[in-house]
Amino acid sequence: MTNTSRLPGAFDHYWEWQLRAACRSVDTSLFFHPVGERGEAHDNREQAAKQVCKRCPVRETCLSHALRAREQYGVWGGLTEDERTELLRRERGAGAGRVSPRSGGRLAGRSVSG
Repeated sequence: MTNTSRLPGAFDHYWEWQLRAACRSVDTSLFFHPVGERGEAHDNREQAAKQVCKRCPVRETCLSHALRAREQYGVWGGLTEDERTELLRRERGAGAGRVSPRSGGRLAGRSVSG
């Protein structure tokens, strides 16, 4: 479950970035895998979701949100749940203060991308 204590609050200005997101015009099922999805279908859906993220004007903000909130499911800011988990694990291991989405998911010279 998402840790809601990490969410910024109910003020509209915290969430208005979502109004500019490229995914607003796309079925959300593209970003969240159905139960039991595996193999080529899973990989194709994830790649299609990441293509939407690549053209998104708020990708960095989206990824920052997902990392702060520890979003456990779906593609957020161009990274899957496994990629975000790995990024956070590396951050803890490196003792870094914060992961920068501008790095494209890079931490300590390494990249987490798909």
